Amino acid sequence: MKSQISIRVTPRSARPGINGWRPGADGREELEVRVAEAPADGAANAAVVRLLAKALDVPRSSIDIVGGLSSRHKRISVPLDLDEVRRRVAG
Repeated sequence: MKSQISIRVTPRSARPGINGWRPGADGREELEVRVAEAPADGAANAAVVRLLAKALDVPRSSIDIVGGLSSRHKRISVPLDLDEVRRRVAG
């Protein structure tokens, strides 16, 4: 089962990682993700995919950025349901 999650990316972070869930600007929850890479030439987007794949224990090829390629706020398609995403991120 695929689902989509909202994330907020902080590029050029000194401490890359996943911070957990936070309320987004639209009122929906989004996952806060920090990456060390700069937002140039897709480096930050690639780092986000790598980080999420590792945290969720899924192949990188199964994660797609479906919205917000050039924005801090992104929509990500993952091959898990939302409850499983929450469990794996928290664990």
